[in-house]
Amino acid sequence: MQAGGLRSFLLTGVALVFVVSVVILIGWIRYTNPGPLTESRTVIIPRGSGVDDIAHQLWQAGILGDPYSFILGVRIDGNAPRLRSGEYAFAARITPRDVAGELATGRTVIRRLTVPEGLTTAQVLALIQTAEGLEGEIGPTPAEGALLPQTFFYTWGDSRRQVVLRAERAMSETLAQLWANRASKLPLRTPEEAVILASIVEKETALATERPHVAGVFLNRLRQNMRLQADPTVIYGLTHGQGPLDRPLTHVDLESSSRWNTYTIDGLPPTPIDNPGRASLEAVLQPADTDDLYFVSDGAGRHVFAKTLAEHNRNVARLREAEHARAPN
Repeated sequence: MQAGGLRSFLLTGVALVFVVSVVILIGWIRYTNPGPLTESRTVIIPRGSGVDDIAHQLWQAGILGDPYSFILGVRIDGNAPRLRSGEYAFAARITPRDVAGELATGRTVIRRLTVPEGLTTAQVLALIQTAEGLEGEIGPTPAEGALLPQTFFYTWGDSRRQVVLRAERAMSETLAQLWANRASKLPLRTPEEAVILASIVEKETALATERPHVAGVFLNRLRQNMRLQADPTVIYGLTHGQGPLDRPLTHVDLESSSRWNTYTIDGLPPTPIDNPGRASLEAVLQPADTDDLYFVSDGAGRHVFAKTLAEHNRNVARLREAEHARAPN
């Protein structure tokens, strides 16, 4: 090679190295400086996404100023093979390097699903089925009363079946603990009977302070072989646990021949009528010490209790009079 040609080749090489160095420097600066995002945003990275796919998705979402400096930066950082799928929340002006850090550590968005006390199993499964971000089949339907109501935390892509299993395990563990520490001489033979009675208590009152008292009344009735006469059991028999009754109960309903109608059957119904919460389970297994056998709603969310039928009838009459007086003419 001639001296002039060698000199030209070297100059070209130096220029190329300079250009590449400048490109890398600019890319690194863009990788480490704040990005264009003006407000926080959540992005879901699908499973199986490669670095190029992730970079272009983040760019299209407005989190990156361009995809190429991100691709370059994660390769220099060594994070390229560590980027994970999932749902991520990115703060405004987050740097591409910090974006990569979030993806590499898997700090995904934590979602929550709150299952209220007193829902039937069908209603609980409907909540799980429609919870955004959960995937897969629910699987076999759990028995009524087998799911503990609580708040479940999950991430995008978690299994519906796993949430159901967590609810079943929570009920099993909670019931075992409470049953082991139950009050003495309860007229309940098994933990399952405790769940049945707790499911009735759950529907009878929403007040935590009343639950032990309501439970005490039902337990007293069981001891004396009196029928429980609980309206919620009648409703369950009519709706088969698919949802609330869309009308008031009638006298005909109270005489219906349902296995759950505690106006017509002795003792407890064959299954729970909903999934009771821990507080109702505790109320049944540690009830209030009471001689009461009756209670009636006062129309304002509370109940009035009585030891005798005569006293109960007086309470009912007094409350009906007060209700009539409040009614518009």
